[in-house]
Amino acid sequence: MTPQTLPFKTELKQVLDIIIHSLYSHKDIFLRELVSNASDAIHTLRFQGLTRPDLLEGDEAWKIKLIPDEKAGTLTVSDNGAGMTPETIVENLGTIAKSGTKALLESLKQADAKERPDLIGQFGVGFYSAFMVADKVTVVSRAAGAPKDQAAKWKSDGQGSFTVESATKETRGTDVILHLKTDDKEYLQDGRLRQLVKKYSDFVEFPVVMDVTKDEKGEKKVEEETLNSRKAIWLRDKSEISKEEYNEFYKHLSHDAGEPAQVIHYTGEGAVEFRALLYVPAHRPWDMMFGDQHKGVQLYIRRVFIMDDSEALLPPYLRFVKGVVDSPDLPLNVSRELLQQSAPLEKIKSNLVHAVLGTLASWKRKEPEAYAAFFGELGVLLKEGVVQDYDNREKLADLLLIESTRTESGKTTTLADYLERMPAAQKEIYYIAGENRGVLEHSPHLEGFASQGTEVLLFTEPVDEFVTQALTQYKGKKLKAIDKGEVPGAEVLEETKKLYQPLLDFLKTKLDEVKEVRLSGRLKESASCLVTDEWSMGPQMARMMQRMGRGGEVREDKRVLELNPLHPAVLAVRKLHEKDANDERLARYGRLLYDQALIAEGSRVQDPAALARTVNELLVKDAAG
Repeated sequence: MTPQTLPFKTELKQVLDIIIHSLYSHKDIFLRELVSNASDAIHTLRFQGLTRPDLLEGDEAWKIKLIPDEKAGTLTVSDNGAGMTPETIVENLGTIAKSGTKALLESLKQADAKERPDLIGQFGVGFYSAFMVADKVTVVSRAAGAPKDQAAKWKSDGQGSFTVESATKETRGTDVILHLKTDDKEYLQDGRLRQLVKKYSDFVEFPVVMDVTKDEKGEKKVEEETLNSRKAIWLRDKSEISKEEYNEFYKHLSHDAGEPAQVIHYTGEGAVEFRALLYVPAHRPWDMMFGDQHKGVQLYIRRVFIMDDSEALLPPYLRFVKGVVDSPDLPLNVSRELLQQSAPLEKIKSNLVHAVLGTLASWKRKEPEAYAAFFGELGVLLKEGVVQDYDNREKLADLLLIESTRTESGKTTTLADYLERMPAAQKEIYYIAGENRGVLEHSPHLEGFASQGTEVLLFTEPVDEFVTQALTQYKGKKLKAIDKGEVPGAEVLEETKKLYQPLLDFLKTKLDEVKEVRLSGRLKESASCLVTDEWSMGPQMARMMQRMGRGGEVREDKRVLELNPLHPAVLAVRKLHEKDANDERLARYGRLLYDQALIAEGSRVQDPAALARTVNELLVKDAAG
């Protein structure tokens, strides 16, 4: 191909600017990113070679070579992996071929400086960190299986464009040649390169090598030396591994600058043998918020990397877990698609879920405060699990932390602790779901329970609506929404019902939105509230569907308007109805009681202007004496 000069995509220009100018104090990471990319290229080819050995060209001596050239002022990172064609080199090095680009840019701008190096690794743009230390980068690459004269050369100074042309390359793979800046010639020193490989790439499976000149009996000899230990840490005995080694491997896997919250080093025996090293992060990973949410747990078969699709090894609700799984019992020569459907992999997946949930349960028991901090960031995913994973629903329910009317704001309890506090006569676990604690604490539905001293759980996250539909009972006790259906202790005397029945019948004819108007025994201070049928969609779920743009899917089940017969406003409306059943104010006051109930639960009033007129009318009347 003739040389072409092409512009970087706009978003890539912005990423480059941030990387080059704001990550300068972390520029060491450029070598970590280039070695990691080289390792990925070798992994790719090794896997392809299982079914297409011709691609290997007889060379399976995998390695990543560092070539410092003091005279030329260049540092080359060379690999014998999959390589790139002229077309793919433009695609891979000219744009960000990943979703979440805008989110990445926003994250880079907002993140603390110390977090930015990890973000670029998580979003797959680590190659561009080379421009922190180089004023020009040249990439020469030949795809495995391609003729020697069909290689590609890519060049750029990182200022907005790049040039691509045809090249000849004797060996397959990729050479990344950094033309180092004057102030960064330290990266040509053997000692400095050794230090960086040891710090960032010691766990890389393939040898990271460098030619070293040694003096043997006065004679200088050049030997290729391996700089990394290449230890498959997950295959080693736990007793041999230090906390520091576990932490460094976690950082290598996750691009997280911090330490993991929990380490799970697990050996599976029996029908399927495997080794697993899993990590629970201390906080919500960046890539979960903006990047690829399915990459986190890598599958190896006899140390051969196969895939990093977490869903094949863990259910989606555990996508925050990072780690490695290695099994000698899975077939190497099968496609990823067929592998994901294999019974042995399902067995491994089941064991991993058991191990992770068991670790979380132990952590919650031993370090409740640390677990609570974790749950504050990632608990919503465990709630997803309650909805998705029927087999482990009760284990997941045990892990939930929930606010209640007995906890201070921001503090939580558990379902197990709620059961311990339940009076013997109480048969159900009471809860209410809503926008936030403030709204729920002022809900009319709580009044009767508060007067009796009965504890009510407060569910305040959107996912809680799905959780309470899935988790219908816990330890044999039914979960009961206090704003749905009838509740114990809310009976009204028959004499009172008879007294109010004419008014209730009248209001039902004026309020088409409700299926029934009845008296309430659950209200103590408020005049009215709305009650949903036991199995109908609640107001919180309806509001959430509306916000998601799925209002058309909401089935408008009519609800029950309950009135407090002891409230002065309700009593006044009844007396007005007894005096003159045709008084035109009755319909407006009935509407006012309905609107009050809507406002109390956090829903919108259908006609705010009419509500305002009615309130103003009452204000004028009251002020007039």
